[in-house]
Amino acid sequence: MTVSAHTDTFARDNLPPPALLPEFVFDLPALRYPDRLNCVAQLLDRMVGNGCADRIAIYGRDTVWTYADLLEKVDRICGVLRDDLRLAPGNRVLLRGANNPMMAACFLAVLKMGCIAVPTMPLLRSNELCAIVDKARIGAALCSRDLSAEMELAAARCEDLTRVLYFNDSAPDALEQRMARHPARFDAVDTAADDICIIGFTSGTTGKPKGTMHVHRDVLAICDCFPRSTLASAADDIFVGTSPLAFTFGLGGMLLFPLRVGAATVLIEKMTPGLLLQTIQELRATVCFTVPTFYRQMAPLLPQYDVGSLRKSVSAGEALSAGTRALWRQASGLEMIDGIGTTEMLHIFISAAGEGVRAGATGKPIPGYRACILDQDGHPAAPGEIGRLAVKGPTGCRYLADPRQADYVCNGWNVTGDAYRMDSDGYFWYCARTDDMIVSAGYNIAGPEVEEALAQHPAVAECCVVGCDDAERGQIVKAYVVPADGAVPDEALVRQLQEFVKHSIAPYKYPRAIEFCASLPYTESGKLQRYKLRQRAAAEGAA
Repeated sequence: MTVSAHTDTFARDNLPPPALLPEFVFDLPALRYPDRLNCVAQLLDRMVGNGCADRIAIYGRDTVWTYADLLEKVDRICGVLRDDLRLAPGNRVLLRGANNPMMAACFLAVLKMGCIAVPTMPLLRSNELCAIVDKARIGAALCSRDLSAEMELAAARCEDLTRVLYFNDSAPDALEQRMARHPARFDAVDTAADDICIIGFTSGTTGKPKGTMHVHRDVLAICDCFPRSTLASAADDIFVGTSPLAFTFGLGGMLLFPLRVGAATVLIEKMTPGLLLQTIQELRATVCFTVPTFYRQMAPLLPQYDVGSLRKSVSAGEALSAGTRALWRQASGLEMIDGIGTTEMLHIFISAAGEGVRAGATGKPIPGYRACILDQDGHPAAPGEIGRLAVKGPTGCRYLADPRQADYVCNGWNVTGDAYRMDSDGYFWYCARTDDMIVSAGYNIAGPEVEEALAQHPAVAECCVVGCDDAERGQIVKAYVVPADGAVPDEALVRQLQEFVKHSIAPYKYPRAIEFCASLPYTESGKLQRYKLRQRAAAEGAA
């Protein structure tokens, strides 16, 4: 580790012990960064200095910022952080806001100032905020005024959180008014490449969120891997999507990746499928980042819009089903760029695009990353065998003071919690989350495979499949189904769906129990919270 610029050493003091850190690999020449590095100085100051000052950086709902505009906003916010809030390098700053230009500027300013950004999902309640504040020992927050209610409840309960400023606000003491009193120039803090700059909390699909720590070098590494090799992004691109900046998939795709190449991004709050398509049409967006659910909802709406400018569509956050891929391709003419990434790894590490796409497969490790399948003993599995997906590269898991670090890192590999198989050509095929594998009467059944079969039935709008304890079989397959409009959720439909699955995949995989429901539980980033349905199934089974 190099000499840190952090005077507040809390984050570095709470890194996992060296023996539990993954192996970091820097195979590509582009990934060999200098020891002293502030990622915002590279993403913003350097781009302005290289001729991007007058290029559009951000389209907001009612505003457009050039790179020079964004740099000025960021530098003024840095002055507020240092002189008004008296923050020091290494201090943690909670960030709350939907996708809008000021939220982006605040995030960049925190990193440029040498502090540590802790972005949070806009819909989190005060109890969830307090857990994050206490875990990361956060003393300051920058929050959008429209999210003040839960922020104030959290601030009243958290002793450490003594400084809260609101933005997107016209009050005399708001961030914008303070910014006007500070210079439009701020020199980036001379941080070390391995100084922590982000603590991203996992989205809670598996229960209690974990704080994942990322350094300045990581931020540039994700920009110099997937966008270069697979996405092939360029300065004339306009990025658009739905994923929140507090979600690392959105942070990369909606802010970091565009800045790295001098491109533009569109940050608009509360996107709906129709609004996203309308935005693509009006701004002639070229790259879309969103989750599979959104693509499925947009597909039938496409004939109403001119989205001919769209060149690339990227899906991550949840497994992309073959049905959704085919539906989007048929409607848009675009082959989806699928990918898997994790909050622990910061962004996508396995993907495929263009002629490299193999239907049903996630893809291959992108340049800069390595991957394999581990068996239960931690040894590489043979091609075709289902095991635990393991990956290593320039980024990796560093949990904030969390014993679960030992579960994620195995012999230098980051073990993601996904069950995959690798074929003889090196393509990786998703099977399930490792906790989504259902063992019924000795058969291993992947819940997502059953979901894929069910989703082909016209009476199914959405579904989720989990294992339910059973005295005779150990577990049975249970499906939670949201009926499509017009479908009658009765016993006749249950039998119809069961027979449909039996004729689609191996009969032993059919759902022996089907429960109809009005909706499925999702996180704010669009991920299905399967653990909630597993808990529900367990409770129903016990009853």
